[in-house]
Amino acid sequence: MIKEARNVKNSLITSTVLATAIAAVSGSALASTTVTIGTVNNGDMIRMQELSGAFEAANPDIKLEWVVLEENVLRQRLTTDIATGGGQFDVMTIGMYEAPIWGKKGWLAPMDNLPADYDAEDIFPSVRDGLSSEGTLYGLPFYSESSMTYYRKDLFDAAGLAMPEQPSWEQMRDFAKALHKPEQDQYGICLRGKAGWGENMALVSTMSNAFGARWFDEEWKPEFNGSEWKNTVSFYVDLLGNYGPPGASSNGFNENLALFNSGKCGMWVDATVAGAFVTDKSQSNVAESVGFALAPQQVTTKGAGWLWSWGLAIPASSDAKDAATAFATWATSKEYSQLVAEKFGIAAMPPGSRASTYANAEYMAAAPFAATTLASMDRANPNDSTLKPSPYTGIQFAAIPEFQSVATQVGKLVSGALAGSMTVDEALASAQSVTEREMKRARYYK
Repeated sequence: MIKEARNVKNSLITSTVLATAIAAVSGSALASTTVTIGTVNNGDMIRMQELSGAFEAANPDIKLEWVVLEENVLRQRLTTDIATGGGQFDVMTIGMYEAPIWGKKGWLAPMDNLPADYDAEDIFPSVRDGLSSEGTLYGLPFYSESSMTYYRKDLFDAAGLAMPEQPSWEQMRDFAKALHKPEQDQYGICLRGKAGWGENMALVSTMSNAFGARWFDEEWKPEFNGSEWKNTVSFYVDLLGNYGPPGASSNGFNENLALFNSGKCGMWVDATVAGAFVTDKSQSNVAESVGFALAPQQVTTKGAGWLWSWGLAIPASSDAKDAATAFATWATSKEYSQLVAEKFGIAAMPPGSRASTYANAEYMAAAPFAATTLASMDRANPNDSTLKPSPYTGIQFAAIPEFQSVATQVGKLVSGALAGSMTVDEALASAQSVTEREMKRARYYK
């Protein structure tokens, strides 16, 4: 995108002044390319913005503009822009749900012809596959994650509790009960409650997998009227309602991270990417007492931990594709990871995407969460995530275009049940009705 001087009121300036102005900004500045980046307000992305001056210094002809938004708002903005060909963004932060669907529709530029030193083969196959459609890569992974259990080892020791390698949700409830001391501003467990298909439903969907539920049966019919979903949502509402912090229905990833780091959560089940933040003494009051376990299972281990990657993608509507590709390649490269290590310590390197990160003995020694992150990602299988057979791929989502709309509505209903504005039965009945209507409208069945 060529950015030229605009709104110059020639009638108000002399030709001499105009010539001086042109000379002052020189040809390279007049020809600079602006890359507009839409990203989520997670800690790693804030860090990316902070470090992006190094990219601009090495590429003085490229200017970066940032739009940093809360997750639900970002997804809405990006979806609207890409579907309408609005062209507002040159780089979009999207994930394993959007990349293959949007790529297949022709909405994204293929990420091909990458430089040899980028080493795309170093990216874990499950991550590459998740950001691809029919073998074509449509997003470069900034970081990737599964989910796992964080817990306070000091509180467990004081209560005489022992966390297994992979607890059950029933064990988590018992632990939460023992740790819950609201009079001391200490809550047994923190979980996502904020409505959103990528907020509360990421957690609730993996919990439902563990309880033996699935979003759709083999004929694409929703199953919210089944006992598995009833057991899941009832357990979730009771667990968080009895042993969670006040206002849990408003808490997403960032809110729970802040609660955990301030010492108010005995346990927390969420993204493995949080490992670097809960163990960072500069921002966590409990950095030295955090333990790690796999995400809880129940009647099955299938789909208990999710699989996700926040990737950088380039919309087909961008008129700055070359510059955007240069930035996306830099921000997801080994070079960038090394820059993070130099500035913030090696444990802060973007996790989950590259095999070389976990082959680095120095990283594994410095990052106490790394082994559990790797084990969690190894176990996450989007092609076999439910106890009963299902027609979709994905663990915490179903990889169909209709899912975003359906799960957004279901997320509001589950959050409503948690907040007490409706019963679990009412929420599930509405979820069944909403999902049936959307799936029939999309002609998955009559």
